[in-house]
Amino acid sequence: MYLINEIFESLQGEGFHTGTPAVFVRFSGCNLRCRFCDTRHQQGTRLSLEEIIAEVNRYAAPLIILTGGEPSLYIDEKFVAELKRHTGKRIAIETNGTRPLPTNIDWVTLSPKSGFAGGDIEPCVLNRCDELKVVHMGQNLSQYNNIETLNRFLQPCYCDNADERQRNLRACIEAVMTHNGWRLSLQIHRILGIR
Repeated sequence: MYLINEIFESLQGEGFHTGTPAVFVRFSGCNLRCRFCDTRHQQGTRLSLEEIIAEVNRYAAPLIILTGGEPSLYIDEKFVAELKRHTGKRIAIETNGTRPLPTNIDWVTLSPKSGFAGGDIEPCVLNRCDELKVVHMGQNLSQYNNIETLNRFLQPCYCDNADERQRNLRACIEAVMTHNGWRLSLQIHRILGIR
């Protein structure tokens, strides 16, 4: 059984696949406690793999995004293989990188949380990914130089205060402009008012 926060279909709102229709399987629970996290970790429903597959198959989107929380705490090669086999969809994961991943995932988005309050509890163990997506809070970007990837995204930290949100955005744009190889990622789902 897996503790699932929610399963829903929407557009990917950030990073490389921005604008792509996807089915999001959001796991509850995480090994970190970052102050900007948007998942309620205590909420969720226990579902079997078969129930997860049935729910995912209700949607037409060709991509499944395993997210959380931290999905790597719960999934393995068999989980991914069965999800692929019974849905026919590609599998992506959004991970903090503190756990090894199954090798049969099609796309890995690594969003390391080192350098944040709560994020240094466990170190990032992944050193390669398809996409590196860093929430920018003014940290030194050189700490991510050892991560092998073709896609580096810097995303301003979202906060409820509009003035602080604008300051974060301006600082993030400046960081992208002054650090080669990084691209700006905005959370368009927030801008569009969708999930």
